[in-house]
Amino acid sequence: MAELKKAYETKEVETIQPALDKINEAWKVASEEMYKAQAEGQGGAQGAQGAAGGPGADQGAQGNDDVEDVDFEEV
Repeated sequence: MAELKKAYETKEVETIQPALDKINEAWKVASEEMYKAQAEGQGGAQGAQGAAGGPGADQGAQGNDDVEDVDFEEV
């Protein structure tokens, strides 16, 4: 980040682009690690239940008996 800030101060695209590429690569690696950690945190039986349609998979389809059809008018 410090390298990108310094490159931005120069206002030279040739300096900014490589610094920006480094930031983007670091973000890519970090986001992959966060996604992996989240998948591992949900892992085990809970993840398998969700993928296999286990308990709670159809929760949105059932239990909504009080749904009303309404009309609206834009003003």
